[in-house]
Amino acid sequence: MIKQTRFVILILSGIFLLNSCNKQSKTGEETTSSQPNIVYILADDLGYGDLGCYGQSRFQTPNLDKMAREGMLFTQHYAGTTVCAPSRSSLMTGQHTGHTPIRGNKEVQPEGQWPIPDGTFTIAEMLKQAGYVTGGFGKWGLGYPGSEGEPNNQGFDEFFGYNCQRLAHNYYPSYLWDNQTKIILEGNQGDKFGDYAAELIHEKALQFIEKNKDKPFFLYYPNVIPHAELLLPEENLAEFRGQFLSEKEFKGAEPGDEDFRNGAYGTQAESHAAFAAMVTLLDQQVGEVLAKLKELGLENNTIVMFSSDNGPHQEGGADPD
Repeated sequence: MIKQTRFVILILSGIFLLNSCNKQSKTGEETTSSQPNIVYILADDLGYGDLGCYGQSRFQTPNLDKMAREGMLFTQHYAGTTVCAPSRSSLMTGQHTGHTPIRGNKEVQPEGQWPIPDGTFTIAEMLKQAGYVTGGFGKWGLGYPGSEGEPNNQGFDEFFGYNCQRLAHNYYPSYLWDNQTKIILEGNQGDKFGDYAAELIHEKALQFIEKNKDKPFFLYYPNVIPHAELLLPEENLAEFRGQFLSEKEFKGAEPGDEDFRNGAYGTQAESHAAFAAMVTLLDQQVGEVLAKLKELGLENNTIVMFSSDNGPHQEGGADPD
């Protein structure tokens, strides 16, 4: 598999191959074909060993395993670098880390990261020029709100999620961004844990597919799971409780602490169970994207790719071993 720094070449090659196949009917005659849709799902700090198709046996990832069986399994696929912002900059620009403009997780207070410059040519801008509708859903981290680097200034028609990767540490944030509009999450105000951001973002991604089913689209889905803070709804966690003993407890930020919902990871007494539950939820969300494409009759004209921005870590209670 080609490195992530050659993402643009990979996309163009996939478009060429899929269009070549679609131009031939059963009788060998040429038929009119639309440009293939492109879905790129980017997990956050997922290790390759966290998936069943790469050897994980403690819990199951059936949708991703099926995708691997029916498609292509990458064994030499490299992220641009080991941390979020420069890896994503490499992905968006197709440049290696000696050339890509973002080379570290440099923050801009009170929210956001150092912006990629206005003159940067991104994969989203390239696809817009080719007639695609472009949408980003999840974590950005390449330009603070209002900057030249924010998603809508870098080729994305629509964005929903976290602008700032520090605030994306928290799965129950006070707000998310819908383009330039700050969406206050009432269920998470004060000490409440009512609105799970990963689910809200996922619904927006599915709506984007539905809304643009009749035109070529590029869905960039930088899913925030399973980065660091190991928190998720009780109904997801309950299935795995007690299965991975001895448990690992992480004591993090609590309501009232200065950094609560400001980037500090929350407390999790059942880190092993929570991690398994989060990767399971990620797998289910990938399955729902694939099911939506099939439901709308788009599966044979859509390139779907899944990767991670970098490898695993030991923060927030995570335990790769």
